[in-house]
Amino acid sequence: MSVSTAAATAADRSVRAPLPVLGGDVTVPLVTGGEVAYAALDYAASAPALQRVWDDVAAYAPYYGSVHRGAGYLSQLSTDLFENARRTVAEFLGCRETDQLVFTRSTTDSLNLLARALPAGCRVFVFETEHHAALLPWRHAGVTYLDAPRTPGQAVQTLERALADREPHGPALVCVTGASNVTGELWPVRELAAAAHAHGARIVLDAAQLAPHHPVSVRDLDVDWVAFSGHKLYAPFGSGVLAGRADWLRAAEPYLAGGGASRRVARRADGGVDVEWHESAARHEAGSPNVIGAHAVASACRALTEAGFDTLVAREQHLIRKVRDGLAEVPEVGILSLFGDDAPRVGVLSFVVEGWNSSHFAAALSAEYGIGVRDGLFCAHPLVRTLLGSDPRTRGECGGPGAAPGATPLDAVRVSFGAGTPDEHVERFVRAVRELVRDGAKWNYRTQDGRCVPDTPA
Repeated sequence: MSVSTAAATAADRSVRAPLPVLGGDVTVPLVTGGEVAYAALDYAASAPALQRVWDDVAAYAPYYGSVHRGAGYLSQLSTDLFENARRTVAEFLGCRETDQLVFTRSTTDSLNLLARALPAGCRVFVFETEHHAALLPWRHAGVTYLDAPRTPGQAVQTLERALADREPHGPALVCVTGASNVTGELWPVRELAAAAHAHGARIVLDAAQLAPHHPVSVRDLDVDWVAFSGHKLYAPFGSGVLAGRADWLRAAEPYLAGGGASRRVARRADGGVDVEWHESAARHEAGSPNVIGAHAVASACRALTEAGFDTLVAREQHLIRKVRDGLAEVPEVGILSLFGDDAPRVGVLSFVVEGWNSSHFAAALSAEYGIGVRDGLFCAHPLVRTLLGSDPRTRGECGGPGAAPGATPLDAVRVSFGAGTPDEHVERFVRAVRELVRDGAKWNYRTQDGRCVPDTPA
């Protein structure tokens, strides 16, 4: 055993148990007979709720009332809870004293809100590698899509050239992910922020895949805004966050017009309406806010902070090694990567299997092994097609066109995990991949509504 292998093995032994999550005791039926504990390996889409979060929400649920709307005790309690959640999440994100934190529905909602707040003439720069939530909201503005870089340094150089060459040289915004939802690779956020600021631009960090795995500090990374979703941070209750500089948000028309966003509304003599909008985060939180969702996000932030990111990262790296080492033993499996095998990453890996349609492979993992993964293009179509070298086409039938050895894959399979993943889940996944590639599926599958499903009697 090499010194490096021995060190990794010793580190693995010291890794703590996973954090308790909902669904850990759920069993699912197998088409081959019997049941098995469900292995949730689709954290990148939605992570299971932490048991701690669920307990906190359940404890508060009997007491919730209207926020910012009433003089009653429960309304006062809910208002305090909502604003305390705002402070907790701001502390979790290392926000500056002058920053605003707006509760939204998701990362998608947060970035669309910011897109609505862009000053006139603002130019947006975004890599083609982004999730659609970060790729698409800027289309009404002047947007430059940057080609996928192949190294972190190339990403910085590409951005610097694009910003230096922009015309006119007015306001600009850079949107970048912290960790890819396809490859799991970490992006050079601090260096990209420095490049943006050196060229008079601002930067927003899509931390949807980063915040559940690594500490995120607005101050330390020197980003202007950060956005993330509760449902990826072990608090899947339809809540998200946009936090950062207040000036563009204060100057923009409210994202939603309605109660809560307005400070004063009065009829004019000509029959119109005059509105004075709030300058606080309430300006973009019209309507009755999702206080339970905000409370859940704050609870998740506290739980991850108390668990310690050093411990969480060490455990996740232990799981990543298990998956990568296991897949490396299957020559038919190809892992997708932008920056190379040695690039630091979170627990997200996408791969293709020679001879397999990705939907067929994912269906077999689920139906025959009780393993839930994701297949397709992962709401990052340009990136996956760049990595695969494929053109936009409809996926083939189960085991049909596009699945033959040597054919260009049309899409991929993604496995993702995190703080609540037991070793057994990733070990079962690796074993299942090996068996499916070696022996084939044990069941017949058919195409239904564009997806592979077990061919069972109606």
